[in-house]
Amino acid sequence: MTSDPIRGPLTGVKVLDLSAYIAGPYGCAMLADQGAEVLKIEPPGGDNLRHYPSTLALESRAFLGVNRSKRGLVLDLKRADDLAALLKLVREADVLVHNFRPSVPRRLGIAFDQLQALNPRLIYCAVTGFGDRGPLKDKAGYDQVLQTFSGMCDEQGPRGGPPEILYGSVVDYFAASLVAGGVASALYERERSGLGQEVGVSLLRAALTMQSARLVWADGEPRDVSRDMRSGGITGLHPTKAGHLYLSANTPHFWRALCEHTGLMALHDNPRYDSVRKRAEHRDEIVPQLRAALQARSALEWETVFGESVPCAASRGVADMFDHPQVLAEEMVATLPHPTLGQYRGFAQPWVFSRTPGPAPFAAPTLDQHGEAERQRLAGSGDPASQAATGHS
Repeated sequence: MTSDPIRGPLTGVKVLDLSAYIAGPYGCAMLADQGAEVLKIEPPGGDNLRHYPSTLALESRAFLGVNRSKRGLVLDLKRADDLAALLKLVREADVLVHNFRPSVPRRLGIAFDQLQALNPRLIYCAVTGFGDRGPLKDKAGYDQVLQTFSGMCDEQGPRGGPPEILYGSVVDYFAASLVAGGVASALYERERSGLGQEVGVSLLRAALTMQSARLVWADGEPRDVSRDMRSGGITGLHPTKAGHLYLSANTPHFWRALCEHTGLMALHDNPRYDSVRKRAEHRDEIVPQLRAALQARSALEWETVFGESVPCAASRGVADMFDHPQVLAEEMVATLPHPTLGQYRGFAQPWVFSRTPGPAPFAAPTLDQHGEAERQRLAGSGDPASQAATGHS
């Protein structure tokens, strides 16, 4: 085993990741990005995300992307000896994260109060679908279930039309950010109090947090108050000579620049269109003229023409990010050695810390990759905390 000497803000923090799928595991990956030592604990069959469809023959692309920089251990918590091993790990841990339904942890013997008795300093983060109270607390919650439940799909679809899914697991990934942020805050508070606490994160809470700007309902307003967040037909995706271009021109400065570059100053000078509200009301008059002008160039060409004067982006595929100069300049992608793939390129760091940048990322573990070493360590240590595993092998 080797350890990276570069310290992160959470170097020395030990995290037990019992979660599966995306929200909990990626939250733990972001803790690892900050220097925490994360041990991913899976059941014998592995995290279900390992079995998701993938064009990779031997690994799940989704699992690799969500579980970087972790060591891997298999434990069957229904077996007494494996549960005992987990409890031994809990005594030396700083954080435990899981995404069991609220009724499950106590049956397994790993509810917060049960583990707090072993380690009063433990930060215990439970990720649920709908929370741990209320009529839906035991309902299974997944990203698109909560998108649909919380109004996101209704907002994504056209007014009067069918709802539409937002692909990319946006609720899961935002919940992961809440996991990382909530755990970090609890660790900070523990420095003052000396005590751990329970941190609750739910997909429902994440979905509603993402819609805070829409969840404002003043007295006397009609029920449908959310659509006023949309700024009209100028802001959005538009076809060009080749490809699609996203434009945002809500401010007077950007609206003028857009009209100048496209030869549409007559629109800019028309008082019927001199505010975002007016342009939204008259979108059927403006958009056809704008789209006709955009046919003069490709999306990539317009991106160059607009430069910094008009917020815009040509529509790209995610694979284009591997080699984009901006992504490379920000060092957001790293090449990671892997036991079965040889190596792969993957996302590297969500933050930039000037003084404590944290260790270099390493590949997601294969199933039980570090199990033998971890079990030997636990079996041979009277004081597990004295020999806590770091880095990766």
